[in-house]
Amino acid sequence: MPADVPRPVPGPVEAPFWEWCARHELRLPRCADCATFRFPPRPRCHVCRSAAYTWEPVAGTGTVASYTVISPPVLPAFADRVPYNAVVVELDEGPFLVSNLLDVANEDLATGMRVEVTFVDVADGFALHQFRPVVTTEAAT
Repeated sequence: MPADVPRPVPGPVEAPFWEWCARHELRLPRCADCATFRFPPRPRCHVCRSAAYTWEPVAGTGTVASYTVISPPVLPAFADRVPYNAVVVELDEGPFLVSNLLDVANEDLATGMRVEVTFVDVADGFALHQFRPVVTTEAAT
């Protein structure tokens, strides 16, 4: 992945997400009162309105809920990757994350695919969460 990939400019609520990604660990804020995961990170729980939360590790597995294939280059940093996919993954814990699906041809994308998180180092101290298909025992034989 090119080093000129645009980087988010996180505020204090979002910054820990990117810090954990840089460590190749997927953690999400979880409400300390009702245990609901909050993603995207926000100051208050969307269920109970509590401001209390902790950053909890999640398994990083889930299913593709939706996807699209990007044909025209949206940003110059991605021009050499066209066509590329964008997926919405529903994590097993419930939250949805937007990312890319690696190691699969765009024509083989499907909703319901089982996926797992992986991390791609873009630059020193910055990594993107990406997903790849889960390889099952039956598929490996």
